[in-house]
Amino acid sequence: MTKNTYDAIVIGSGISGGWAAKELCEKGLKTLVLERGRQVNHREDYPTMHTPPWEFPLRGQLPLEVRKENPVVSRCYAFKDDADHFFVKDKEHPYIQEKPFDWIRGYQVGGKSLLWARQVQRWSSFDFEGPGRDGFAVDWPIRYEDIAPWYSYVERFIGVSGNKDGLDTLPDGEFLPPWEMNKVEKLVQERILQAYPDRKFVIGRCAHLTQPQPHHIAQGRGQCMARSLCQRGCPFGAYFSSNASTLPAAVATGNLTLRPHSVVHSLIFDDAKDKVTGVRIVDALSKETTEYFAKIVFVNASALNSNLILLNSKSNRFPNGLGNDNGLLGTHIAFHNYRGSISARMEGHLDSYYYGRRPTAVMLPNFRNVKKQEMDFLRGYMSFYSAGRSGWGGARSEDFGADFKAANAEAGPWGVYMMMQGETIPKRTNRVYLDDTLTDEWGVPQLRVDVGYDENDEKSLRDFLDQGAEMLEKAGCTEIRQNDSRQAPGLDIHEMGGVRMGRDPQTSLLGKFHQMHACPNVYVTDGACMTSTGTQNPSLTYMAFTARAVDHAVSALKRGDLT
Repeated sequence: MTKNTYDAIVIGSGISGGWAAKELCEKGLKTLVLERGRQVNHREDYPTMHTPPWEFPLRGQLPLEVRKENPVVSRCYAFKDDADHFFVKDKEHPYIQEKPFDWIRGYQVGGKSLLWARQVQRWSSFDFEGPGRDGFAVDWPIRYEDIAPWYSYVERFIGVSGNKDGLDTLPDGEFLPPWEMNKVEKLVQERILQAYPDRKFVIGRCAHLTQPQPHHIAQGRGQCMARSLCQRGCPFGAYFSSNASTLPAAVATGNLTLRPHSVVHSLIFDDAKDKVTGVRIVDALSKETTEYFAKIVFVNASALNSNLILLNSKSNRFPNGLGNDNGLLGTHIAFHNYRGSISARMEGHLDSYYYGRRPTAVMLPNFRNVKKQEMDFLRGYMSFYSAGRSGWGGARSEDFGADFKAANAEAGPWGVYMMMQGETIPKRTNRVYLDDTLTDEWGVPQLRVDVGYDENDEKSLRDFLDQGAEMLEKAGCTEIRQNDSRQAPGLDIHEMGGVRMGRDPQTSLLGKFHQMHACPNVYVTDGACMTSTGTQNPSLTYMAFTARAVDHAVSALKRGDLT
């Protein structure tokens, strides 16, 4: 027990787990990070980071037999032969779908921080106030003012490109120089604003270094080259990942112990001490069970896995899962609705081109039900669009030679693509729970996922399609086509909830500093903690939550509150 004892244990090494490790280590705590997947070292273990496209046998695609064997993960846009080694294959880690749910996972050091889309927007005061105001979920126990300084703290460290836009629905942050819109995107922006003065599209905010600051350079990170090969792992460290940023910062303190191949079975609750004393793991390779002990535990295994671990952490005190006195653990799962998209054509402007592969789109913060309930559905959606020219390399009829080369060097007409990111409403019926008999190869119960869309999601989707088409028509677009992908939940990769925050232990699992009401030395700061989803990309909020929670945990530990 002495050998396996640390000041703190962090479960998971992804976006929030990496931040927990960094903050705990920098505050002087000897910290063990448990990662169920393999070790991935920055640069050393990015095998395709420099591979040219012509060296891939299928030019980026995967063989048909691989897709047939992996019907879930194959639906992810980034699951290609340049990055398939960073994804969980369907048969390796089974789960049960009560309703269709595409659970996209990355089990390795760094988790999905190697694969995420890197879009980072702050929540606004309206997002934190909305559930309590409209009564569709419990009230958040915090407000924007509580988290704003932590947003700034995180943004400065990770590097966020963006523009100061002065929007109350999308607060400004600590920004590096923004990416530029191209000519057609600016035209669409101007025309929509003329038609709808309250709908201001702005350039996206993303965790890419457009102008590295001295502390980024000191980390070994460099400027983004707009290669659009991010899912391979970035040799420049130009986008934020645990591997390039927070984990190296934790290593530099000398306080980090990282243990890959560690499948967390459960948290250990000591009935005599009335507290969690450690974590039980199964070695992924040897299948041996080991127990580790610490004064505080941060659960950052990703939303559904964090639910699984806590549900499986049973004891005499908690027969239905750790902290689950109210029976709500694993319930009120929510996600983002990505089903709606619109394509259109913009005539003319054939004298205009653009450079590089910009890693972000143009975005419009939610304009539905922001300050009051005004539609026949709850909440709303964020909208994104981008414009580009088709036709590059599309001329196939010419004979090989100079004519073929010239024809394929010509760009085609301009197209505009718009998509939604809709808020879904947490419901008790959207839940995850443990199967009674089926386990994985490490003896951990398989997770049953019972999560689906409802009428509110259908209404929000229809409103986006109608409003988006109307906006593009006002912008002068033609050939406008609406599309409902009908994709299953999960493919958004923004699953949230199950261990939600709140003010009342009768209706929530966590308090305002992410401590479990019934186990105050256990903190949950990944997507599982979310009370509602907002319409923004969630990762920046997870990072800010984590830094704030670590600050609270270390202070409480020093006061003796958690001993």
